[in-house]
Amino acid sequence: MTNSSNHIVHNAPRSRVGAIVVAAGESRRMGDVDKIFTELGGRPLVLHSLDILQGCHSVTDIVLVTSQGRLSEAMALVASHSLPKVRAVCAGGKRRQDSVQNGLEALSDCDWIIVQDGARPFIQRHMVEFGLLEARRTGAAVAAVPVKDTIKTADAQGYVLTTVPRDGLWIIQTPQVFRRDLLQQAHHEVIDEVTDDAAMVERIGGEVKVFAGSYSNIKITTPEDLPVAEAILRSLTETNPEAAQ
Repeated sequence: MTNSSNHIVHNAPRSRVGAIVVAAGESRRMGDVDKIFTELGGRPLVLHSLDILQGCHSVTDIVLVTSQGRLSEAMALVASHSLPKVRAVCAGGKRRQDSVQNGLEALSDCDWIIVQDGARPFIQRHMVEFGLLEARRTGAAVAAVPVKDTIKTADAQGYVLTTVPRDGLWIIQTPQVFRRDLLQQAHHEVIDEVTDDAAMVERIGGEVKVFAGSYSNIKITTPEDLPVAEAILRSLTETNPEAAQ
């Protein structure tokens, strides 16, 4: 490679990578507690994801999407912590995909989009970087772990119908990484409610690649998840203080 070529590569524009932290759910399974602001290790739950994304070299911009009723609290949280990459805090929509769409609109100048559940505090920096690497090959990549339990289908009365082979079954997590134009197209074309953004990309014929997540990368959904999360946090801190980075 010539010096001229080296000079061109060195000065190539850096891709803008935006992260949408989705924290606009109603937390119905948490009772009257808003899980996003519930403390984990002495800090609001959503702050764990925000801190990791803030520390990721590849991430240039972050948008926090929260419920309308929690906007002021979310803005105060961002203002009181060192999170200069957070460019906006915006209100979510009725459905999860509506909340992601609101975040997308705030990141219109980004080339790549990371979608992260605000209630999934154990994201790690290497997951984000590896997800971006995989997404550059296909346009979409999602963190996942292989299913370990036996899976069965049952009828409405609870009688087992069949046992599903585990080979090829994955538990899907976040972060999920997408080329922005592909994700935007999926949001425009898919109007049915879906459980994650990858499903929308699949619907329009996009190729989605799974990459290694972690069994500790749990999502806080019910009150019973909080003691488990505290135990995971203690374990990560004791065995490797940098494990959550």
